[in-house]
Amino acid sequence: MAAPATPHIDVHRGGDRLKTRVSWLDSKHSFSFGEHYDPDNTHHGLLLVNNDDIVAPGEGFDTHPHRDMEIVTWVLQGSLVHQDSLGHSGVIYPGLAQRMSAGSGILHSEKNDAWRIGGEMHSEPVHFVQMWVVPDQPNSTPGYQQQEIGDDLRSGDLVTVASGMDVYRDRAAIAIRNKHAALHATQLQPAKPVVLPDAPFLHVFVARGEVEMEGVGTLYTGDAVRLTNSGGQRIVSEFPAEVLVWEMHARLSGWD
Repeated sequence: MAAPATPHIDVHRGGDRLKTRVSWLDSKHSFSFGEHYDPDNTHHGLLLVNNDDIVAPGEGFDTHPHRDMEIVTWVLQGSLVHQDSLGHSGVIYPGLAQRMSAGSGILHSEKNDAWRIGGEMHSEPVHFVQMWVVPDQPNSTPGYQQQEIGDDLRSGDLVTVASGMDVYRDRAAIAIRNKHAALHATQLQPAKPVVLPDAPFLHVFVARGEVEMEGVGTLYTGDAVRLTNSGGQRIVSEFPAEVLVWEMHARLSGWD
């Protein structure tokens, strides 16, 4: 019988992330992205992108292409308008789970300009986290899905946001096309801990707030923990905080 794999925990502080800053965008990258390339930091498990973006009002990402990627967008503050070449158009806001499957190819834009499709003009930036995982099969039909889960989040529990895993088939708010990956989120309530799932690969990202993680210590906004062959740790906070957890049971082959 093979010996059990050795657990490993790697803490990445928010201040050490790669950064893109222009007049309308403050973007922090947990992994290599765009012109920022680090051969030792390309992914963890199946997660390729974990971008923490703040976009000024009236600005955003103009229409651009994607292919063969499952893209999950999680808004923390403000609102983000999504439009794509499939004809989907809508506003993403806190508590709304959203996924775009790029598949064989799709064009989309993301902008902080909700007033252009209805409502009053505002001066609030939008703050969101965008995450990318590779699908199981290339060249699938592009798709889009969203679901309101704000009530579930307010429980303080670990809520399954997106999944392609059979075990979460009836619990996930939205589906992704990877049978080895699931995204969970929690809006931690004071003194109410959550327990991390066991998995070969976990990525724990503190989207906002300050938390205590068993065996790790204090984590702050923007900090991430990459766990290998681990899980079961408790996370707790004295004050409201928001944490995103990727549970992954495979890794990208040929990337290590």
